[in-house]
Amino acid sequence: MVSFLGKQTLTLVHGLGDFALFTLRSFQAVFGSRRLLRRIARAGFEQGVRCLPVILIVGMFTGLVLGLQGYYVLNRFGSESLLGALVSLSLVRELGPVLAALMLVGQAGSALAAELGIQRNSEQIAALETMGVNSLGYLITPRLIAALVVYPMQTALFVTVGLWGGSLSGSLLLGIQPGVYWSAVERAVASQDVNECFIKAATFGLLTIALCCYHGFNTHRNRSASGARGVSASTTRAVVQSSILVLAADYVITSFLV
Repeated sequence: MVSFLGKQTLTLVHGLGDFALFTLRSFQAVFGSRRLLRRIARAGFEQGVRCLPVILIVGMFTGLVLGLQGYYVLNRFGSESLLGALVSLSLVRELGPVLAALMLVGQAGSALAAELGIQRNSEQIAALETMGVNSLGYLITPRLIAALVVYPMQTALFVTVGLWGGSLSGSLLLGIQPGVYWSAVERAVASQDVNECFIKAATFGLLTIALCCYHGFNTHRNRSASGARGVSASTTRAVVQSSILVLAADYVITSFLV
């Protein structure tokens, strides 16, 4: 048992160190990288525009559910006028950054891990390195920089749509005056809450995209499977670990900022 725990601990520490070096070298590759802005714009399109439908749909239904459930909870205490505060604080502080990051991981992160895994198996990455191109700077750096911009923007859109969903649920279905709802939102949300939301969004974006890139880029290291099964295993591992990392990072950031 002791030997097993020690081996697993060393494996975990080695993996964390390898991931940290991978991310650091990717950012260092920004110096000397050519046509970086074009690749950042393409990565932003993949993480942003293509993920807009899922962000809008999930944000709307999250706001609708929060408005409905929040009303029945507050109704027990005669505090229906605080529905806007409940919905806004729930979205801004927790649900907005977390759910937006999970949706982006499920769509953009999985696609990114699979794409890099296929490029590794088809030796496209090896060809880039043979031609003297820094593969990290060409493939990874633009995605990381784009994530630092796109994730906060997508989170802001998610929160905005969610607030409107809560307003629709409270106004049309439950009879709360829209002015009462939005005035409660204005009183409840402070600049500190918005800053925390954007800090979480940027952190989640960096961690999840870096982890998806790491697993896809290192698909060839997977000893349990190779070829198409190796790409599938790397993609699954990237999505699962990224989702867990989002929740763990959310707790750590909240514990420091609350």
